[in-house]
Amino acid sequence: MTGFIRHPLARLCCMPALVLSLVHPAAAACARDAMLVLDGSASMAEVGHDPAAPTRIIEARAALRLAMPQIAPLRRVGLLVYGPGGADACSGIDLRFGPVADAAEPVIAGAQALQPGGLTPIADSVLAAAQALDYRTRPGIVVLVTDGNETCGGRPCALGAALMTEARDLTVHVIGFRVNVDFFGWNTPEQESYGEGRTVAKCLADRTGGKYVSTDTVDELVAALRETLGCAVIGAGHRAAPVEPVTAHENAPAIADRGA
Repeated sequence: MTGFIRHPLARLCCMPALVLSLVHPAAAACARDAMLVLDGSASMAEVGHDPAAPTRIIEARAALRLAMPQIAPLRRVGLLVYGPGGADACSGIDLRFGPVADAAEPVIAGAQALQPGGLTPIADSVLAAAQALDYRTRPGIVVLVTDGNETCGGRPCALGAALMTEARDLTVHVIGFRVNVDFFGWNTPEQESYGEGRTVAKCLADRTGGKYVSTDTVDELVAALRETLGCAVIGAGHRAAPVEPVTAHENAPAIADRGA
């Protein structure tokens, strides 16, 4: 009986991910890398009826400051933003970095530096995030935070179906944040299939088995980030940080383009 090991888990001392999946069957999902796709289109900086109220981008930054320190120790996360820059209003897709450990600081810094502009290339951005995860050969998660519709002619529903077929194990979650859907948008070919004020981006979640979460406040956005990007099995015992009021002192100038 040479080499016999009494405790069966002792064989797995050098395989922590496998041990984790045995101890917590649902925790295997926590090992999947994730990409956060953050809407940086012009409407994220748009000032509403109350000019003293914080813009969406200010509230999104606040939510990330609260959520990421709890998420980052449990999952490798990367960041992709879309909107500003690029040769035209639809080409500003910027892969800031792929999945890395302890990504709280770089994600927060990336959101803080983001100056919204341009339109909303949802389908192309999510595809770029999936490619950063090497989705055909590796399991992964994409979490999209958006305030509106595809406005660059992309087809999120078709993309979701393709990802479901081609990916090894990819889930796309969509967080709608104070969504402002233009049902008469001229470059949103699939929007007619979605009502009740929901963005057509919801189709990405529907087609890949993900969640669509509608949010209107910082508190709700924090909860949605924890639910989709975090790890509920391991992080369930972590106490949520209190949400501090957000003021509009960071507001960027008003953006007139409401179609972003």
